[in-house]
Amino acid sequence: MDERMNRMAQQLGRNPAALRALMQSRDGQALMRMLTQQDQGASLQRAVQSAARGDTAEMAQMVQKLMQSPDGAELINRINQATRK
Repeated sequence: MDERMNRMAQQLGRNPAALRALMQSRDGQALMRMLTQQDQGASLQRAVQSAARGDTAEMAQMVQKLMQSPDGAELINRINQATRK
């Protein structure tokens, strides 16, 4: 994961209220749709389980793929800006 995404993940991990707010936001919902559209969330579930065990490679790969699209990159940038507030 790039440094910016790593910081955002750490910030959200330390603040459950911020994570809940993000996931209830329009951008959070869009992020979930983008991450689950290919296989109804199976890949995301595996990536989250791996990340919980300390292996973030799968999650990083999903985020990198998402950021390759203009819409995905814009979404991640908006979420990153929102978590800085």
